[in-house]
Formats: sequence, C-alpha cells, structure tokens
Amino acid sequence: MKSLFIDKQFPYDGTQLRSLFAYLEFQILGDSIVAWQGPCDISFEHMVDGEDLNAKAEIRGAKMLHFIIEKFDMKLNGAVYMQRLLAAHAFDLVREKLAASNRLQDTTTLRREGDDIYFDDAKLSISIATVSPLSALVHFAVNVTNENTPVKTACLDDFKIDANLFAKDLLKRFSVEATSASEAAMKVKWVK
Repeated sequence: MKSLFIDKQFPYDGTQLRSLFAYLEFQILGDSIVAWQGPCDISFEHMVDGEDLNAKAEIRGAKMLHFIIEKFDMKLNGAVYMQRLLAAHAFDLVREKLAASNRLQDTTTLRREGDDIYFDDAKLSISIATVSPLSALVHFAVNVTNENTPVKTACLDDFKIDANLFAKDLLKRFSVEATSASEAAMKVKWVK
C-alpha cells in the first residue's frame, strides 16, 4: 500500500472521499493512504454516515489531520475493518506518545470504541467507511485543535503531539500493516 503525506494544507468537505482521489490529485496509483492537515466542514449533501444524517449532526473542525484510504477489490465489510485497523493504530500511537511524555494519568481514560477515539468524554477522531463501484474508501481524521467543533473534543495540541510527525508515523504503520496483510493472503494454499 502506497502512502503520502501532503505538505499543502487544504479543507476536507466530503468530496475528497471518492475513487481515484489520490491518483488524480497526487499521482498515487493503486491501493493508497494519504494524509494532510486542514479544516473540516461536511455538508449534508456530502455526508455518508446515515446516523449523522438522521441526527442532522454537524461535522466540522478548524484544524484536523485527515487520512483517506483507497483499496481496490474490496467490499464494504473490508472497508470497515480497514477503518477500525487505522483507528487502532492511531489509538496505539496516541497512547505511546502520551506514555512516553508522562501525560497519560491513571485518572484519565484514553479509549477506542470501534472507529472512534476518546479522551475521557471528549472525542478525538471522526471516521467513515464506504465503497464506490471501483474501490473501498475510508476517511479518518484526528483533531489538531479544538476550535470550531460542534461537540466536546480532545486534540493533538492538548497532548503536545506534533501533527505532521504523528501523520507520518501513522501512515507508515498502516501501510506496513496493509502490505503485510496482503502478502499474508498471497501465501496461503486453497483448502479443498
């Protein structure tokens, strides 16, 4: 799986969650994960999550770290598993960085619930998985700041975690895991 950190900051509005985004915008052909920083404001027109649509939920933030995964030849269940794998790696990375800096106290709770990460009762991440006729797609984002969020949030700035370094580390971890999983599937004999 190819990965790319995009130095240019630009907004996420939901239109980036589409087939061939990484290829047409950044010449990354094939299975990929890309990341960048930018604001988030998703209109109902581009909202994919039925639960959020039913709740008329606002999804926005002044500065987030966005990840888009595209994997070809995969159905929706596979996309959801990829989404949760990325959330698990992000959770582990935050926990490691907090533990290394002694910022994770016994009285605080960093937890992952499915594809969401929380710090106490504050939401650190957002995510959605979907499919197109060509591929499985995931958007995952972590708050860099708490500005302009419609719910109580936690953010990387709260934890003094550098967003660019966090993104590059998470890109590498996920890319290695996805590549390893694909290779593992290629060396298994068929059962008669």
